[in-house]
Amino acid sequence: MSLPRIPAAFFGIVLGVAGLGNSWRAAAVWPVAPDVGETINLLGFAIWLVLIVLYAAKWLVAPNESIAELEHPIQCCFVGLIGVATMLAGLSILPYSRIGAEALALAGFAAALFFLLWRTGLLWRGGRDPVSNTPVLYLPTVAGSFVTAIAAGTLGYADWGQLAFGAGFFSWLAVESVLLHRLLLAPELAAPLRPTLGIQIAPPAVGSVAYLSVTTGAPDMLAHAMFGYAILQVLIISRQLPWIMQQPFAGSYWAFTFGLTALATAALRMTARGDTGAIGHLAPVIFVLVNIALALIAIGTLWLLIRGKFLPAPVRA
Repeated sequence: MSLPRIPAAFFGIVLGVAGLGNSWRAAAVWPVAPDVGETINLLGFAIWLVLIVLYAAKWLVAPNESIAELEHPIQCCFVGLIGVATMLAGLSILPYSRIGAEALALAGFAAALFFLLWRTGLLWRGGRDPVSNTPVLYLPTVAGSFVTAIAAGTLGYADWGQLAFGAGFFSWLAVESVLLHRLLLAPELAAPLRPTLGIQIAPPAVGSVAYLSVTTGAPDMLAHAMFGYAILQVLIISRQLPWIMQQPFAGSYWAFTFGLTALATAALRMTARGDTGAIGHLAPVIFVLVNIALALIAIGTLWLLIRGKFLPAPVRA
């Protein structure tokens, strides 16, 4: 049997599953079974481990394909998810091994930082076709920085996490202006690229979790503001779903999952820290809807796997 040559974008599955596991952990504010969250987190860790092995194997058996992916103007940014997924995998096993969690978080941070600097350095040289600008541009800088802040805050290094939050926050604002300019003025996204719009939910939602991870006390105006902007993104994307779903279901739909699960986690953490108004009313609704969305995407994924149609075509040079 030949090993499947997976794209780096598949690490987005880890973000979705681990994100859901973190939402269930945060749901401890309610009388829910803690085993559910732990099972989902361990599943996320297992998926990460399998994907790391398969991705490393791809570099051994198909180096040209791996290099082509790394040089592709859109697919390259998904490589930044490897470090992000590794940090989340570390947090998944934190209750079982502090040393293992810190080691994976540090390795993931190093990988994310290296890729951020390498890829951003190339972007700053210019010459990029604006049509190739999609929400994947958030992945190297914004996702890497915000998840670093979450990992640092969770492991007890909030002061370092605040620096990472700042890097992610201002990168988000800068990249968002570029993306909105592209979406408003450039030709419309091709159907296969439209599910990447799901990433648009992630910066304010994951940013909310990052901010809560490196601060204490009752949630303040900035936490509420980012959360409100995340809800706005969800509503806009929901309005666009018929247009996005002109692209048949594929692995690319996992792009929605990290932002959605982060939204649920942020609401639950704010509830645990004393929010009883709007956030307290929204938290259970968001949590239920996010679980339904993740279940539908997981079922669709299993159906594609059973039919042998989950792997996309290899990236060409």
